[in-house]
Amino acid sequence: MVTLLLDSTQLEVVLSLTEHALSFRKQNVVIERSQISRVQLTDDAWTWLRGVPDPGTYVPVAVAMGSWKSAGGRDFAIIRRRKPSVVIDLEGHPEFQRVILTTRNGLALIQALRLDTGAEAQDVADLATATPPAAGTGRARKPKPTAAPA
Repeated sequence: MVTLLLDSTQLEVVLSLTEHALSFRKQNVVIERSQISRVQLTDDAWTWLRGVPDPGTYVPVAVAMGSWKSAGGRDFAIIRRRKPSVVIDLEGHPEFQRVILTTRNGLALIQALRLDTGAEAQDVADLATATPPAAGTGRARKPKPTAAPA
């Protein structure tokens, strides 16, 4: 599974050694937050795959990794079997129009994109489960004590 790192300016899709090899890609995929136009969750990422591998690895219903070229542009995909995935539509990205990723952190990504994150990149799963900071402060909220009934 890919690791998703998010900071205040960008989302980085960190690939494992195997994913680097099968996608024929030397670098991680970096996306500016301003380039993300839509994020969707899907149970079947294969329906979102369009075009042909260029370069990439494709084993039907098992693995699709790499760049995909179609009439609509280029997409980047890391798809494993029929597992929950996320589809990220991009505008203005110099390389891709869409990124399709098999990840169990799709919902966490959507929640983390709504938050104002710090300058340091953090794992999306950690961001989504963290307590949001109080308005106007950089500290986490403390729950207010409640009085016990008499």
